[in-house]
Amino acid sequence: MNARTHRGIRAAIRARIVAGEWQLGELIPGEADFAQEYGCSRTTVNRALQALAEEGMVERKRKGGTRVRPLPLPQAQLRIPLLREQVEESGRAYRCDTIVRRVARPPQSAAERLGTGETEAAYLETLHFADERPFAFETRWISLAAVPQFAEAELGELSANEWLVRTVPFTRGEVALSAATAGERIAGLLDTQQDAALFTMDRTTWLEDRPVTTMRLHYTPGYTLEFPI
Repeated sequence: MNARTHRGIRAAIRARIVAGEWQLGELIPGEADFAQEYGCSRTTVNRALQALAEEGMVERKRKGGTRVRPLPLPQAQLRIPLLREQVEESGRAYRCDTIVRRVARPPQSAAERLGTGETEAAYLETLHFADERPFAFETRWISLAAVPQFAEAELGELSANEWLVRTVPFTRGEVALSAATAGERIAGLLDTQQDAALFTMDRTTWLEDRPVTTMRLHYTPGYTLEFPI
């Protein structure tokens, strides 16, 4: 490839970045320097650097020069479907029962995730069904500072999760997946044996910098999480 064309210069600079000639975040030579080195015009170098910026190899700032960015990696995004979707996509009928709903002071672990301190939050326990059989049991805390309208929300046939998705779309979240043993109460709610192994999901979501909700979800034994990447 001709090293004096913008494609050739782009390939040459990319190869030098991959080889580690400049560290991540380090300024690389300017357009004038590259133009002199490769014997071409600054316009040609500009096109090459702009193409590298679009690839995610470098970051360009007006009057700030061009810096190496971390090499782009394939990004896998996990979308957790609504429980209603999970049930109905399997051909079964969905419904949910809110068995506890109150305003209370969260325990320390939930308060830390929500950033509520001594402030009270909404607490819910919800049992989700598939064809009238228990499917999952959910405990959830909702920050009333972030979502004050939830205090007066009529859920009807909606779960708190569906209501939040429709009302306050989150901008980021953290998910932890683990196995847990069913205690006596959860085993009774899920109609399974005490000490049965349960697929468990903990999730906290934010709206910008405000924590919205933190929850724990226990699925009945035999559940498999499937998702595209």
